[in-house]
Amino acid sequence: MQLRYNYRAYPDAAQRRALAQAFGCARVVWNDCLRDRKEAHAAGLPYVKSAQLSRLRITQAKRTEERAWLTDVSAVVLQQSLRDLDTAYKNFFDSLGGKRQGRKVGPPRYKSKKDTRQSIRLNTNAFCLQENGTVYVAKVGNLKAKWSRRLPAAPTSLTVTKDSCGRYFLSFVVDAEPDILPGLEAESGIDLGLSAFAVLSDGRKIGSPRFLRRAEKKLKRLQRDLSRKAKGSKNRAKARIKVARQHAKVADRRRDFHHKASTQIIRDSQAVYVEDLAVSGLGRTRLAKSVHDAGWSAFVGMLEYKAVRHGRTFAKVDRAFPSSQVCSACGFRDGPKPLHVREWTCGACGTVHDRDHNAARNVLFEGRRIVAAGRAETPNASQSAGKTRTKVSARRVEAGSPRKGQTTQAGIPGLQAREHVN
Repeated sequence: MQLRYNYRAYPDAAQRRALAQAFGCARVVWNDCLRDRKEAHAAGLPYVKSAQLSRLRITQAKRTEERAWLTDVSAVVLQQSLRDLDTAYKNFFDSLGGKRQGRKVGPPRYKSKKDTRQSIRLNTNAFCLQENGTVYVAKVGNLKAKWSRRLPAAPTSLTVTKDSCGRYFLSFVVDAEPDILPGLEAESGIDLGLSAFAVLSDGRKIGSPRFLRRAEKKLKRLQRDLSRKAKGSKNRAKARIKVARQHAKVADRRRDFHHKASTQIIRDSQAVYVEDLAVSGLGRTRLAKSVHDAGWSAFVGMLEYKAVRHGRTFAKVDRAFPSSQVCSACGFRDGPKPLHVREWTCGACGTVHDRDHNAARNVLFEGRRIVAAGRAETPNASQSAGKTRTKVSARRVEAGSPRKGQTTQAGIPGLQAREHVN
């Protein structure tokens, strides 16, 4: 399976200028190729092939006066930008034809230098890990990185990213073997909520940190300061970065919380079942801010790929399943209840239920039924389980082709003799 490892990078002034130029060249190639395909479609002409675009918008464009600066960056960056455009079109066409599962994908859009995220993608022909712990990027130089953990294998792809608050990240894609954990008897049904982030079928509750709510006071103050600055001024640019940094802190804390909670659940349970919530629909209600602050979709995605990685069973219970209406003791359906009802008594057997705990138990029972029917991503479900719809943390389209005699290696260069990395 493919995994993604992110590390913070610290380029110097010259390297930041080189990366900015690379971001801009990749964006120009993307926009030029996208414009050609849109114009061809509007004129009723056939779909423009990638080979023709590569020859016209990269090879020949470098020889023109207005695009001569494309030679200042690595050719791999330009070719990868065109491949990313091809992937975007493929996802769009597959979504239209029904071949792609999930939400509908729109057509590719033009990129802007004002986008909150700038990135370039490289294969192993344009980067390598150095012995001194730096990462060499073609026509950029040796980038210093903060190695928080070892790479389990030689990376096949590298994405250099700059976020809205000016931070740089190195994102490696590696092919790693599954890390199968010892088998357990315990199984967990999970009910996600707002008052408590998650309630497990065994009665455990994970509190909701509400990271955005806790940071709202400071965010409001920073946003007021930003609104008072003159547009186009340097002070406004500084104020914008302060707002972006505060939002980044909120997102980082939430992501760290999701990783720790999902890892603990996967380690403690042989099978994990969770309700498939309509997050996009709930995001349009009066609870939108709290729903987005909880980040249910990201948490469920982590549970899913970690279950695949560690050999656990994972299943989603359909959102139409009445988990809050059925008594988990006798199976009697007691009807819908408003959100303010947190405890209720079964009208058939008289059992007093905590709403969330009862729902988690029902999710557990329904998940077991789904696994028994062979419709879950588990090795015991069917012959195709774990292969047809297995999700991992890195997209396979981002993996590059290893070159012959590549110099990239597993682990962190210069730190091979150490047992741990803090």
